[in-house]
Amino acid sequence: MAQQTVVPHAYTFPVPEGIEDETAAALPNPAVSAWLSLAFRAKLTAGENVLILGATGVTGKLAVKIARLMGAARVVAAGRNEVALRESGADATISLKLSAQELGEAFRQQAGESGFQVVIDYLWGAPAEAYLAAITRREFAVMRSETRYVQVGESAGPSISLPAAVLRSAAVTILGTAGIPPRDVLIDAMQQVMAHAAKGQLQIDTVRIPLADIENAWQREEPGRRVVIIP
Repeated sequence: MAQQTVVPHAYTFPVPEGIEDETAAALPNPAVSAWLSLAFRAKLTAGENVLILGATGVTGKLAVKIARLMGAARVVAAGRNEVALRESGADATISLKLSAQELGEAFRQQAGESGFQVVIDYLWGAPAEAYLAAITRREFAVMRSETRYVQVGESAGPSISLPAAVLRSAAVTILGTAGIPPRDVLIDAMQQVMAHAAKGQLQIDTVRIPLADIENAWQREEPGRRVVIIP
């Protein structure tokens, strides 16, 4: 850790007026990640429906807000922290504390006739299995729209069981985040995030930790908040 460091000029970005230093330090990583998942990988367009699996973590909460800013018609947030779900700003919420059967029914109910065109998954594991099982059809049906399923994290498990019937019966494309995007895409995402933050449309909860206390900071757990090290 240092007061100053050397970085390539190409990867430096101006901080707009009105953004506090803590926000400028904490926001880019999770917010740009969420922006890229929605815009670059899922290619979300205005009017589409979005499901965020793991919407109560730092990045998941931002993904809900960013989907809104991108013009999503409906955003559904799924997570275990029910207080955070209520505060997410989503159109509807799904508790991941439900049984597998109840969870599948909740996914089907919230998807409705139009379905989800975009799913951003920070969890994988059992929640992913429950969602994919919920969209599996037992009969032939006319395809209404395709779901672009972007796999981002694995906080609920590193692997899933994927029956072949899911891919045969449902119009779903499973995508990864695909590493670092081209520089122009990354710069655009950063500029978009910082511009919305300057307008007060994107916020992040932070915890300030003095550099002198850095050793203890690594052990702290701050669910839903970002730790920012200050001089």
